[in-house]
Amino acid sequence: MGKERSAQLGFICSDLWKPCLKVVGKKAGQALHVLDRFHVVLNLNKAVDQVRAQEVKELKQKGLEPILTHSRWCVLKRPENLTEKQKIKLADLVRCNLKTTRAYLLKEDSQFFWTCRGVRWAGRFLKGWSERASRSRLEPMQKAARMLRDHERLLLNWFRANKKISGGITEGLNSRLKLTLRKSYGFRTFRAAEVALYHTLGALPEPKWTHKFC
Repeated sequence: MGKERSAQLGFICSDLWKPCLKVVGKKAGQALHVLDRFHVVLNLNKAVDQVRAQEVKELKQKGLEPILTHSRWCVLKRPENLTEKQKIKLADLVRCNLKTTRAYLLKEDSQFFWTCRGVRWAGRFLKGWSERASRSRLEPMQKAARMLRDHERLLLNWFRANKKISGGITEGLNSRLKLTLRKSYGFRTFRAAEVALYHTLGALPEPKWTHKFC
């Protein structure tokens, strides 16, 4: 973007990729850098899934009931998005004293962070949650807690930006780009791909005899 345009940036939203964080700090240090909520939650989901995968192996080695079979999406999806069958499965898991259950409850509890009223309360909540996760004896959750503590300032910037900055629009655009290219089974020229993307993303009018890209 160049020094002049970079100096005009007021807000930047990114994931937790270290090279990206480093470049933003170096090239646009004046901007309020916000960590994208989606990627923070994604990292917590990965931690929960790692705990689940490890426990599946442990139960199998001990010859115990494979209660975690077909449970992956039960503990990764948001509660309101669960099917009725998944809700029943999750209820059974919660009754059991499993490592996966503890990891799931920690992950769900972390979502209250985004409902805090301001920087001060969010900071206090994050500190308390990180301490609980650190005492959980679940290595993936402990690692996730360290990650959140290391990026505390950037996490709290979401509240300094009045909870209005996220990468949702960009992620949605990327998804539609990938879907358009995948549905076409590839293009032989860049121009053909460009035209398809303009029609799909720009909702441009199409003559009746043209190929449908959506």
